[in-house]
This record gives sequence, C-alpha cells and structure tokens, in this order.
Amino acid sequence: MILPPPRPRRRKPLDAGPFAPEIGSFRLHLAAEGKAAKTVRTYTEAVAWFAAAHLIPRTSCTRWEQVSSHDVQRWLVHLLTRYSDAYASNQFRALQQFFRWLAEEEQLPDPMTRLRAPKVSEKLVPVFTSEELSALAKTCQGRSFAQRRDTAIIAVLTATGIRAGELAGIRYDPHDPRRSDMDLWRREITVRGKGGRPRVVRIGHGAARALDRYLRIRARHAQAHRPQLWLGVNNRGPMTANGIYQMIARRGRQCGVDAWTHRFRHHFSHTWLDRGGAEGDLMELNGWSSPQMLRRYGASARSARARRTYDRIMTDRP
Repeated sequence: MILPPPRPRRRKPLDAGPFAPEIGSFRLHLAAEGKAAKTVRTYTEAVAWFAAAHLIPRTSCTRWEQVSSHDVQRWLVHLLTRYSDAYASNQFRALQQFFRWLAEEEQLPDPMTRLRAPKVSEKLVPVFTSEELSALAKTCQGRSFAQRRDTAIIAVLTATGIRAGELAGIRYDPHDPRRSDMDLWRREITVRGKGGRPRVVRIGHGAARALDRYLRIRARHAQAHRPQLWLGVNNRGPMTANGIYQMIARRGRQCGVDAWTHRFRHHFSHTWLDRGGAEGDLMELNGWSSPQMLRRYGASARSARARRTYDRIMTDRP
C-alpha cells in the first residue's frame, strides 16, 4: 500500500499587533540566555499565535497587563479541541515562560501563576519494525549516487538516532581530519546538538560500510569540495535537514512505510532501553539535558518487554 502524501499545514496567524513589542523583547531575552534558534522561534511564535488568534479577535485586550488567567484557559481549551494534549502542553509552557519573564521585567502580576499545564496522556512512541526497516533499505538498493547516499543516511539514523539537523550538519574533509566529523576506523561521528553542543555518537560496522561506499561515489560529485557530508543528486549542493526529511518520507512512500526522520530517534531510544541500556548513557547519546524524555521511552520499552514475555509464556504453554 502506498501512503498518500501528508496534507500541508495551515499557516498560523502571527501578527501580534499591539502585543508585538514585548514579544520582540522576549525574543532578545531568550537569545541572550543562549537558547537555541529553534527554541527561540518556537517560544516566540507560540506567544504571537496566542495574541493574533485569540487576544486580538476574541478579547478586548490591547496590552499584556490586561490578559487574565481566563484568557489563557480559553486559549488552551481551543488548542485541546484541535490538537494533541502534548502539543497544547508545549504551547502552555511557552506562554508560561513569556509571562514569567514579563512579570519580572515589568513588575506585573503573572496570569499563569496558578495554572497547570494540560495533562499529557502516556503514549507509546512510534518505532519501526524490522520488516519496515528492511523495506526502507530495499528502496535504496543499487549503486547510483542517490541510492548509496540514502542507504548511508538511513544506516546512520538507525544506528544513532541523531536529529535531522545534526545529521545535515556533519562535516567531511578527506584531507584534514581536524575538519571532518567522522572517523570510520573508530566508527565515531561528532555531531552538534541544540545550542551547538558537540557530542560523539558511535555507529556499527554496517553503517560504517554504507558510509564508506557513499564516500567513494561522493568523491566524483561536482560539489565534493563542500564541507557538508550529504550532497544533492545531479551535482547539486548540500542537503538541508528539510531535504533529508523529504527524502526519508519519499522512500517510505515507495514501500508503504510511514517514515520520517524523528521516528528513527524514537526507534533508537526505544531499542536502547528495551535492550537494557543505561538511561544516563541514553541521555548523553541523545544530547538530552533533562530526563523528561526518558519517561516516554521507558514506558514504551517496558511495554515491549512485557509483550515479549507474554508471547514467550504463551508459546511455552502446552
């Protein structure tokens, strides 16, 4: 079965009107704290969306000090009726950070002081089956540039669970090891996570072999002098994180597998815990600074172990 392409998302209204100046100052505050660019964008867009889609059309507020806890609650109800509880919780926390900053900056009451984030129901993370990974690998079989590149990308994602942005940022220089993030002999890759923090991830022999095959054909690419590891087909320039995402989704559609880059991260984390890997090591490998994510993957791994135990017991019964 071939999965249909995803429907494009509607653009959020972000024109915050009279509320915009404080949002700009909040953006500057986040940047000064060293927050990652994506975090800054996510937080400020959440606040701008609240102002543009709720405060301006649905309330009489024209200044932030007029916003009440009821305004925030009505916005959360709106989100919970249209989006997942996890998404609504993320929006809540972005607004919480903004109002906390505004209260301290302008000596104003915080309308969210007594509000609690929406409860997020525990869901099993979406991981790949071995059959799905095999099907994805088969779509890349061959010796063309795209086939060897895509095989290597899927192998690295499966082996490391790194983010799409981290994957796109890997550097390669065959002549200067100091300018290269890969060491195939050691089977190590240096990636840069949120905030530019570097960390080392390891790959297996299979992923190292796939990378080696890609590097041989990459050497004949017209853009081989570029420092970015992943290059486009038809002698195009480096791939972006979005380009890698689109490639993974396209390969998934070819074999009927619902595939996206972050699903490999789910799969890696789930597999690590399912096989008894230490939680602290997983935090280091994934570049997590908070143990919050471990709870999701821990539940998924426990469920998988329980299912296997049940299957084994039922199979052994006379």
